[in-house]
Order: sequence, then C-alpha cells, then structure tokens
Amino acid sequence: MVMLIFALLLMQQIDSSPARAHPQGPRTIAIDERLAADVGLKLGDRVIVSGTTGGGGDTVIVGAIVRRSADPSEIARGEYRVRMHLDQLQRLIGYGERVDRFAVATRSESSTVLAQRWINDAAFGFRAHRSRDIAVGTSKTFLVVTRFHRAIGVITIVASAIFLLCIMLLKVDERRRDIAALRLMGISARTIVSSIVLEAAFVAVLGSALGIGIGWLSSTIVNWHYRAVYRTPLIFSLVTRDVVTLAVALSLVLGVAAGFLAARRLAKLPPLALFGR
Repeated sequence: MVMLIFALLLMQQIDSSPARAHPQGPRTIAIDERLAADVGLKLGDRVIVSGTTGGGGDTVIVGAIVRRSADPSEIARGEYRVRMHLDQLQRLIGYGERVDRFAVATRSESSTVLAQRWINDAAFGFRAHRSRDIAVGTSKTFLVVTRFHRAIGVITIVASAIFLLCIMLLKVDERRRDIAALRLMGISARTIVSSIVLEAAFVAVLGSALGIGIGWLSSTIVNWHYRAVYRTPLIFSLVTRDVVTLAVALSLVLGVAAGFLAARRLAKLPPLALFGR
C-alpha cells in the first residue's frame, strides 16, 4: 500500500481544474456532534453544501455524526467539522487535483523513518514530518503552562510545610504541662517524642485522605463544567496514582518532621522549666 502511494506520487501531475460532478445521487457526509446539536441536524437529513453564501451547491445526506477527539489544541476553537469525500471537497473549494497535506500510517519506527525519506525524495515540494514532531511543535504553550503549574505546586508545598511546622509547634507547646508531668513520672523523652511523632503521622494520613477526597470531588466538578462549556471529551483535571502517592508521601514526611521538631524542642527542656512557662 505504501509503495503504491509512492508510485502515484512519482507519476503525479498538477491539475488545478475542479473535479466533475458525481453521476450518482446525493452522497453522504459526516458532521461533528456540536454542529448537529447547534443546527438541529440528525441522521438522514438533507443539506446543501456550497463554497459561497447563498450560492448553488451539492445536496448531501447526513450519514454520520461523530464525536470530536480530545485535542487540547482545538479546545478554544469554535469551528465545526464536516467530513466528506475527496471529490466532494474538490468540487466545493475548486482546488482541483491538489492536496496540502496527507497522512501515511506506519507500523514501526523503522518504517516511519523509511517512509519519511521516500516521501521527501518522491517529488519536489513535499516534506514529511512525524506526527510526534508536529504534536511537540504545536504543544509549546501547554509545556509553558505545565511548568507554571509545577512552580505553583512547589511554592504551595513549601508554604504548607512552614504552616504545618508552625501549627505543630503551637499544638505541642499547649501540652507542655502534660509533657512535664510525664517526664516527672519517669517516662523518657524518647518515648514522649515517639508518641507525638506517631500522633503527627496519624493526623497526616487523615489529612491526606481528606485532601484526596476533596481533590477528586473538585476534579470531577471541573471536568463536568468545562466539558459542558467546550463540548469535548477532554479531561481537564485528573487525579492520578502518581499525584496521590506524591501527596501522601509529602504529607507523611512533612507531618512527621514537624511533629519531631516540635516535640524535640520541648523534650530537651527540664520538666520544672515546662511548668514555669
């Protein structure tokens, strides 16, 4: 199949004359579901497609209603999509036997490189690019947004760690008399510190579970709202296993560290000094 395409490219001749009308009756087109919903079209409806407003055109039948793929680069666009036969499109735009671009599917990386080389050498004016390279080139804006979100996340984590440490210091300081009483009863400072660290770890796990629940609920609401606004199956917010693992790990590490520092700070002081504060 690929060799046939290359053979046709080598024998190609540029013809800018419009294609002749199809001798059969009305043909079919496929429209996206946004167009069908906004205009009120359904399967089997007859419509007229024309290259000019109010001009004559071809009568076609709506043969399929397709859902637009989840492409982030097309989210903000309000364009409609119509899929038709190639000769229909040529007759509509008067472009003749010419194409701006076409796609060739390959099964392996080596065949992709070989096909790219053959297409580039087949005829003057053709330039083949891998779909991966095109996607990277058109996604630079999303890379900038991703880095911006990562920077916000780092700042939020640092601020949360400082806030957590302050809260733990205040909460442990409120229990200084209890700690002093335990010390006078003969309980070691190591045991007291360990108990406070375990308590901090429990609070961190409980807070992580609550945060995951709130994050999942918020993500569901965001996806529901923006999918309805843009009418797309694209996932705008996603709570992944990696995100949950990172959040729980950070919560445990920061919670245990804050509890240890706060408990260690009071455990070093003499018991009678704690009573006097």
